[in-house]
Amino acid sequence: MTSPDSQDVLITTAFLEPGDEVDRMLRSAGLTTRHVPELERLSAEERARALSGVRAIIAGTRPLGEEEFAQAPALRMIVRTGVGYDSVDVSAATARRVPVCVTPGANRQAVAEHVFALALACARRIPENISNLAAGTWQQLTGRELRGATLGILGLGSIGKAVATIAAGFGMKVVAYDPSFDEGFAAANGIRRLELEDLLREADFVTLHLFLDETTRNLLDASRLALMKSDAVLINTARGGIIEEDALVAAVRDGRIGAAALDVFADEPLGASSPLLHTPGILATTHVAGATREARGESGRMAARNVIATLRGQAPEFVVNPDYDAVTA
Repeated sequence: MTSPDSQDVLITTAFLEPGDEVDRMLRSAGLTTRHVPELERLSAEERARALSGVRAIIAGTRPLGEEEFAQAPALRMIVRTGVGYDSVDVSAATARRVPVCVTPGANRQAVAEHVFALALACARRIPENISNLAAGTWQQLTGRELRGATLGILGLGSIGKAVATIAAGFGMKVVAYDPSFDEGFAAANGIRRLELEDLLREADFVTLHLFLDETTRNLLDASRLALMKSDAVLINTARGGIIEEDALVAAVRDGRIGAAALDVFADEPLGASSPLLHTPGILATTHVAGATREARGESGRMAARNVIATLRGQAPEFVVNPDYDAVTA
């Protein structure tokens, strides 16, 4: 039997399990695997042993940084089962000449559909209706339609474009902000380009699809939230750190914006005492926008294919730090 400190692939993605399709793909390619979805909860000795012989990590959303890399001297690649990689210390990986890869497009449709699940829940006041009915109150609350409303998309990348396509089916008007704006897609789909502040002033629904980095951290702070319409709905399925959460709680609580629907948070898992869970008008889900069978299956397969090819000597795909191999030893 292979000892725990000699596995080729360490899998920390929580939805991947021993014996599943991804595990079988890796093992069929002659690789050994170990699943540790909560690596950070191991003792220091157990964590060091789990990492010591690892050549590849298929990673979820839990942090990976210099401490883990130092304990994995054989590490040749990291693949995130998703497109966000803020949980990985990319600079530390690059310094060790380790490529950090993602699985782009795998959860595009899942996230885009979840945006509209949240938008409709807020627009039709569904959580409030369900709560009232469960409490014995028959109250026919007045909602609003998506048709004719203006949807503001912050980040017109792969997922933002999928959102725009769905919005057209609802008869929504779409405006967008993106530092790298795709003029061709916008023109073909009737999307108006706006600066960030103008979009916030004009949109009835605002949905976030930006990466989290130092340019987007707390991008929507108190001053920018104050620009939004008093009945606007803010939706975030990107990363929690893009919104200043305390400012959002205050804005919703004080009626300065209509509602917010969040699938992501600055700190995850979200604590049960968080005001984000106890402020009327804020709807929260547990980072499940991309959690469909289809999306998870494809992201796992993409990660496995990339690991197998790379460990066989091919160049890794979907690398977010392409300069990793330019670092001198």
